[in-house]
Amino acid sequence: MDDLPDAAHALRGGLHSPARALEFVRWLAAAWTDRPLAPEDGCPADELAAAEARLGFPLPAALRSGYALFGRRDDLTRNQDPLVPPSGLYVDEESDGVLVFREENQSCAFWGIPLAELGRQDPPVVLSTGREWTPFLERMSLAWVELALTELLLGSQHYDACELPAARLPALHTLHTRLPLPDHPMWASWDESPIRWYAAPGRLLRHDGLGNLRWLHATARTPAALAALHADLPAAWVR
Repeated sequence: MDDLPDAAHALRGGLHSPARALEFVRWLAAAWTDRPLAPEDGCPADELAAAEARLGFPLPAALRSGYALFGRRDDLTRNQDPLVPPSGLYVDEESDGVLVFREENQSCAFWGIPLAELGRQDPPVVLSTGREWTPFLERMSLAWVELALTELLLGSQHYDACELPAARLPALHTLHTRLPLPDHPMWASWDESPIRWYAAPGRLLRHDGLGNLRWLHATARTPAALAALHADLPAAWVR
């Protein structure tokens, strides 16, 4: 297991800046997918400029830089709650306007940046399930990390999930390191909030909820690592 990728080790320096967040996304692609990021995985400058011209305002630097790095990389952006391509970016006019950059695959939830915050280099992100907009993460750069982790996790060939019994929480916390992403809401149900991320060598885990309904979503880099995870956290795993 020691030679398997460890996201907790990769994030030991924290997520203090947009550059650090995108450095982690680059690491994630290299360590957890079949190929590292390449120039063609990013949206070219003319595509982003065309989006800005259509919208009538410049994109915040943190949003633009994420698109430029991996906005065309489907395995990191479009498995479950897809990133909107630059040509599809739009403003939701309710609540004084929100620039929408991500949508749940059946349009049940939306992620965006309030227009009033667009002048910030790394603005906050808000979430809506079709009603009011609520806070999601305090910085766009953190939302890039969450997006890449979620899309990789839920699209993984070694993905599994379970309702985690309370008795297994000590093992979750003892055997895994929490990643430095703040608590953030699960769009489908406030009962399944907050979301917290954990890692160990060869494992990525997302724990949803603190109450009676606790879901654990997990992926492993190899079948053997997934089998070891099952053994460490016995539960009614879906697969």
